Amino acid sequence: MPLRKAGANWVEGDRFFDREVELEALAERVRDGTHTLLTAQRRMGKTSLVRELLRRLKEEGSVDTVFVDLEDAATPVDAILELTVQSRSVQGAWRRLKSSFANVLPRVELSTRADTSPVPNIRVKLGTGIDGGNWRQRGDRLFEALAENERPVVLAIDELPILVNLLLKGDDNRITPQRRQAADEFLSWLRKNGQAHRGRVSMILSGSVRLGPILLQADLSALANIYSPFDLKPWDEDTAVACLGSLAESYELDLPLAVRQDMCRRLRCQSPHHVQLFFDHLREALRQAGRREATREDVERVYTGAMLGAGREMVLKHYESRLKMVLGREGCRIAKEMLTGAAVNGGFLPDDVIDRYRRSVPDWGRISHPVEADPAPLEDVLHVLEHDGYLERQGGGYRFVSGLLEDWWRARHDLRRTPSWPGRTGCQSETLRWS
Repeated sequence: MPLRKAGANWVEGDRFFDREVELEALAERVRDGTHTLLTAQRRMGKTSLVRELLRRLKEEGSVDTVFVDLEDAATPVDAILELTVQSRSVQGAWRRLKSSFANVLPRVELSTRADTSPVPNIRVKLGTGIDGGNWRQRGDRLFEALAENERPVVLAIDELPILVNLLLKGDDNRITPQRRQAADEFLSWLRKNGQAHRGRVSMILSGSVRLGPILLQADLSALANIYSPFDLKPWDEDTAVACLGSLAESYELDLPLAVRQDMCRRLRCQSPHHVQLFFDHLREALRQAGRREATREDVERVYTGAMLGAGREMVLKHYESRLKMVLGREGCRIAKEMLTGAAVNGGFLPDDVIDRYRRSVPDWGRISHPVEADPAPLEDVLHVLEHDGYLERQGGGYRFVSGLLEDWWRARHDLRRTPSWPGRTGCQSETLRWS
């Protein structure tokens, strides 16, 4: 079946491309009852991978599946409510859960069929039965109901790290003892149920930020030791080239092999989203030109124009918001300076320049986003940038992983804002202190 372009959201079925090795590895973990922590750089297709896995497992009929998105959850109560609502897709568990909400659900007529009761109505009614005093008990009953289901259940929880980060730091991005305790209680509860129902409920945790660095900041890393890490890598060049070929065939375009290879080498990191975004822009350029065959000159024009132009700032703002979420305002500022320093130096950030930067500002061996906890060291910033796939360690420094992200960042900070690098001319930036 022809491959169609995916757009900005997750994909499954006919729009899902490759990842067969990863799907089989995750399916094997599910069969073994392993809890998985899925990690990846942004735009690697984590949600699409999980959604496709759940679709295939459900189609096989050996397990039941639940997908829960916690991006809008702000408290454990919100999380338990959303977990409960989405568990309606498991009929056996939902019948058992209804009995535990007997004092709430009779006020509205509900069917055991998941598709006959409006979700907003159910969410409101269930919300009256879950509060700060009983969320653990309600959550325990939820896991018990899932474990008692006729078939094992795969529970995929997306954006859990965003909730944990909010519990730890609140809206002002400050770790306090009370907030640390709240995060500890929630993660301990999840860990306890994961251990108690292993084999009957298999969890897959994922998110647009990584859980590891967040827990490390609060010394809570041990609470994630029941989850086996699974790092979703970028496509290799052969896979990306094949994807571009399939897309071209579907839209009756001629993309010679050299053209597709040139597209991939410009991206350098073959994020599925960026590969398909590049194809979209190239396809539109060919449509406007009234042509169907692409050349390497088209690739150059589309990359420097469309790919580095419209929408770049919005994407970078999203990257920055995620960095601020994990590192706080000051930590995000340092991360941005690290990325800018690398971008204006050909994509490479040398260790000796980092050392000069550290010495140039008093007390900047540490940043100060947690108030009632020890300040996080500057190395935490580099750790997050490396862990989240912005930079990678290479020969005495750090280099951008993604050629596209490097070029985006360089385009934002043009030569008028180039900092004074050692051994390089340039005017001093207002925000960068490198010399």
